[in-house]
Amino acid sequence: MPYTKNVVSGIRGAAQVEAAGLRWLAEATEQGGARIAQVLSVEEGRLELERLDAAPAAEEAAQAFGTALARTHRSLPEDALFGQLPAEHPDGVAPMFGPAEQLLEMGIGTHSSWGAFHAQERLDPLLDRLTSGGGRASSADLKLLQQARDRIASGELDDGESPSRIHGDLWTGNVLWTAEGAVLIDPAAHAGHREADLAMLDLFGLEHLEEVMDAYDEEAPLREGWAERTPMHQLFPLLAHWVLFGGAYESPTLSAAETVLDL
Repeated sequence: MPYTKNVVSGIRGAAQVEAAGLRWLAEATEQGGARIAQVLSVEEGRLELERLDAAPAAEEAAQAFGTALARTHRSLPEDALFGQLPAEHPDGVAPMFGPAEQLLEMGIGTHSSWGAFHAQERLDPLLDRLTSGGGRASSADLKLLQQARDRIASGELDDGESPSRIHGDLWTGNVLWTAEGAVLIDPAAHAGHREADLAMLDLFGLEHLEEVMDAYDEEAPLREGWAERTPMHQLFPLLAHWVLFGGAYESPTLSAAETVLDL
């Protein structure tokens, strides 16, 4: 029996966006990429997916996942642009981030620079919401966040890596462990920086993360200093959580912003 997911965000096309992301990520499976939950059918507000039975995470499965994730990331052509969306992404519908009932619309532009993409299409929509949130952030907080955004936008932190095929919301809850290994669900898929997925795995504490990272780095070695850049890539999801869930995420978001200025 399939698993039925109702997408109750109120945003037209949200279910089709998720289905497009799952199918796009699954294109890399033939190249040894990560296993993705199979889409059986989709209609407005509703997805039917393969049913997956959860199992305990194991070190061997974590190692296999790290290798497979690296292959997924490196499966795009080198001429891809940051912000590029899956081919089946519905026309006129913005990419989205967040839980199904509280989706946030992101920017739809594509860029040759990661910094320009990340600032304009990811951070700006969140900063606009925070700024108009009626006192949810102080003027000093907003100044710090804007400075971090501008540092990223400048391109000073770009590294020359080509865009990767990323999940885009790879927190531990979207990695489902089964008897056959890890399966990814609920993406915000796009062409982005691979360190963004890795930073999300770290943010909420994926089980056996060390084994995942060791296998990943062996398959697709990371640039020196990736660990120091992790807070930079956590700035976006932390800011999204501040917008969605309030001040409990204020302090870690501001800490991540300070790290951006120190890099």
